Amino acid sequence: MPVPDLLRELLLASGPPGQEEPAARVWRDAAATFAEVTSDTLGSSFARVRAGDGAPTLALVGHIDEIGIALTHVSDRGYLSFTTVGGIGPETLLGQRVRFGDVRGVIGRRRVERRPGGEPPRLELTDLHVDIGARSREEVEELLTVGDTGVWEGEPVELPNGRLVSKALDNRLGCYAALEAARRIGEAGDAQVDVVAVAAVAEEVGHFGATAAAFSLEPDVVLAIDVTWATDVPGGDARRAGKVDLGSGPTIERGPMINSRVYELLAASAADEGIVPAIEVSPRATHTDADVFHASRGGVPTGLVSIPLRYMHTPCELCSLDDVEGAIALIVAFARRLSRDQRYLR
Repeated sequence: MPVPDLLRELLLASGPPGQEEPAARVWRDAAATFAEVTSDTLGSSFARVRAGDGAPTLALVGHIDEIGIALTHVSDRGYLSFTTVGGIGPETLLGQRVRFGDVRGVIGRRRVERRPGGEPPRLELTDLHVDIGARSREEVEELLTVGDTGVWEGEPVELPNGRLVSKALDNRLGCYAALEAARRIGEAGDAQVDVVAVAAVAEEVGHFGATAAAFSLEPDVVLAIDVTWATDVPGGDARRAGKVDLGSGPTIERGPMINSRVYELLAASAADEGIVPAIEVSPRATHTDADVFHASRGGVPTGLVSIPLRYMHTPCELCSLDDVEGAIALIVAFARRLSRDQRYLR
């Protein structure tokens, strides 16, 4: 299947934590064609599809931020020092192209003399710098200032068997799935719940957008939509949390952060649709926005639907578009299954 136009636009847009505006703008423009669109002061976006007066609220939450880097210092010769924003290892950054808005550059490593036969020194973040082609600090300062954030540069690439490679699949996939599911639910016209798709900010640095959204929305039930590690790669271990194969469909989570009734409804919805999801187990936190919704206010019934991903937190994350479509179909079926008097007490 081809890459949906909206997903491609989201992947091409920049959106590191704290500077998510370009990606959020794409999402909001798409949402405005069928939903009531609002935002908050943190930058999170909301698209509500109403089901009538007094309807409970189902929130579908993906995070719109992507990992990135932040400029910390400029040398006299125009080299940029930086820190990471989100979890990125230095070995993943070396030699990559990056961009700060319209300013493009490459990440280089300081030269280290190596003795013949000696082990290469361990790569540290402080060994790296960004080179934007400037000849001096003054040239850099005409374009950038300390604190500006950058992301990897690169177009999405379609591979055989419906597979897609791109930066920021974590978690533009979740944001896209939330919005597309909300659109289809509204189109069906038979849901008994208000559906609010959420593009939350700052998940990669602390779930801050979701924390604020959980407080302001006061949802009755939540599905977080994120990506998860595929186990069908060299070194993948299905024994740790469950078998997750790329192309086999979405996953649904079980664990202390997941409401058991929500899990049961997801499983029943999947069976009704002929979807066979993988079951993933989180013995503690899920490390997604589900965790903050679960414990918000008096506790919000929360579920987690994930899309398998290879090579997470690299510029070449890889997913199956069939899994994305499967996640959307599952979410739509779940929402249409909910009644106004649904109970989630444990």
